Amino acid sequence: MSVALTAPAAPNFEVGPIDLTVIIVYLVLSRIIPLVVGSRMKKKAAAEREASGGEAASESEDYFLGGRSFIWPFVGLSLVATNMSGATFVGLAGGAYNQGISIFAYEWMTTVILAIFIFFILPFYLRSKAFTLPEFLEKRFDRRPRMAFAGFNLFANMFIDMAAALFAGAVVVKTLYPEIPIWVSVAALALLAAVYTVIGGLGAVMVSDSIQATVTLIGGVIVFIATLGAIESWDSMTQTAGEEKMSLILPTDNPDLPWPGLLTGVLVIGLYYWTTNQLVVQRTLGAKSLDHGRWGALLAGFIKLLFLFLFILPGVMALSLYPNLDNPDTVFPTLVFDLLPVGVRGLILAAVIAAITSTVDSILNSASTIVTMDFVKTLKPQTSQRQLVLIGRVATIVALVVAIIWAPFIAQFDTLYNYLQSVLSYLVPPVVAVFLVGILWNRMTANAAFLTLVIMQPLGLLAFIFTQVLPDEPTVQFLYAAGLNLALSLLLIVVVSLLGKTPDLEKTDELTWKSKYWHEESEALEGTPIWANYRVLTGVMLAATAVLVIAFW
Repeated sequence: MSVALTAPAAPNFEVGPIDLTVIIVYLVLSRIIPLVVGSRMKKKAAAEREASGGEAASESEDYFLGGRSFIWPFVGLSLVATNMSGATFVGLAGGAYNQGISIFAYEWMTTVILAIFIFFILPFYLRSKAFTLPEFLEKRFDRRPRMAFAGFNLFANMFIDMAAALFAGAVVVKTLYPEIPIWVSVAALALLAAVYTVIGGLGAVMVSDSIQATVTLIGGVIVFIATLGAIESWDSMTQTAGEEKMSLILPTDNPDLPWPGLLTGVLVIGLYYWTTNQLVVQRTLGAKSLDHGRWGALLAGFIKLLFLFLFILPGVMALSLYPNLDNPDTVFPTLVFDLLPVGVRGLILAAVIAAITSTVDSILNSASTIVTMDFVKTLKPQTSQRQLVLIGRVATIVALVVAIIWAPFIAQFDTLYNYLQSVLSYLVPPVVAVFLVGILWNRMTANAAFLTLVIMQPLGLLAFIFTQVLPDEPTVQFLYAAGLNLALSLLLIVVVSLLGKTPDLEKTDELTWKSKYWHEESEALEGTPIWANYRVLTGVMLAATAVLVIAFW
């Protein structure tokens, strides 16, 4: 391939009038459209329920779950947009520049996890009719694990998810405007996200997410094509990157992603994020039906496979263009300003900001839902629907302030992705253990769920501090730490459950897996067209995943 563009060593990060106009117009429209469309969708859903004789959604159900009326494209695009934050643009490109395409493990493993989710987990969430995942734990066990997990969810939303998303955006702004303090950038991005979240609830968030996901994917395509055109050739790029950085599977002594860590860590972190995290699962809780929830999750899985080309390979190709970048997290803005023309780069920057605010709006809605439905309504059940919505809006603002204060502290980590994956490895294995064992084993007790959360998560936080934060160099590979934490959590669950009384099987019957569900569903799927059969579509998704993994082995 001939050189299409010569990349200067030091791009000029200057946003001109045209780019700035594109960004402002996009941001204004992306605040207004979700509120208008979300309101219309809510009214249409209410009219359909009334016409069919169905029960009207409560005011809180409308605000926090969009009236449970979302069809699969909105569910799928919202799942992707929530995941595809600024951490995707900034974090994946920076991570790929730093450690190569092996970082794609977090993306292709998502398809395996989503297959588990739609087959074995989502049906029980929707059957329980829970507003939140902590509420599901109360329905399966009792109130204690609900409150413990709700507290952790709030912590994770503000100190991990939202803080990381805001920091990713601040990195981009800092690159463009070095004189602006990082906390000012964080606050501005947070306020952009809060505008329609506070007013419109999940309905506005889902519409916004669908718009942002579409624009962000288009932006990724543009950057990939431009970067591919800038390198001398594919062969020269792979030689510059080296064999290890062009391999998905790395040796056991690799410091970033040893291959056993795919099972001990990447799978565990992914199971938490895609199957037990209120932030993500809330999209499927708002689905119109189980089928729409499943089809939406499948759409998200297929899109995730594209991340290799849209966000990861540009980071690796940047090694040929900018071999001496001080901060890997500046790779993406460097590519945008160096390779794209005026106007187009304005659109890409708008897409980055949109992706960041899209994740933040989702986190804000998730946090306010937990505060309102898991704490306020649980402790004060007489609270009116109107008061619940008002409290949710106040909680949104409080969560925003906490994340703004914490986000700048993430700068001490080498890359954004290292921060995310490292902290999650120590905190989420007990959550995964409680949810999965609770759904798969009806003998698991409420005491086991509660003790696992309140013992293993604080121990995980201490271990994170002593092995990752305090030492000059990490003393334990974090993906191995996740596997060890999971094993200890499973052991604690089994021991406490077997030593305790058998739980009320009537309470657990509808919320635990039985083989009869599979057989009943097999009969129901007979005659279903291939394009609508989630089992067939899941098989296609997993086959596509296998092809990609083998191709880049």
